[in-house]
Amino acid sequence: MTCAWIANAHGCKVDEGSVHPCIINGQDYGHLLYTLGVLGWLMLVTIPGGLFAFVTWLIVLILHRASWRKRFGVGVPPPIPPPSATA
Repeated sequence: MTCAWIANAHGCKVDEGSVHPCIINGQDYGHLLYTLGVLGWLMLVTIPGGLFAFVTWLIVLILHRASWRKRFGVGVPPPIPPPSATA
């Protein structure tokens, strides 16, 4: 993780238990590094959730396209009516 690499390069401690001071070029980046470290744990939930949503979307897309092809294979006209001529 990037936050651990930055903290180790500057001799700081980062963990998910609490914020530790980390002075880099006169600024305290402890809270920022803590937030970045905790967001790594959020990834453990969001990646599987996003993968599940993507697979669900892909299944719906495949079923929708199969249904669409069946409709046009039989000769059913498209659902959009042609524009009316008013001249």
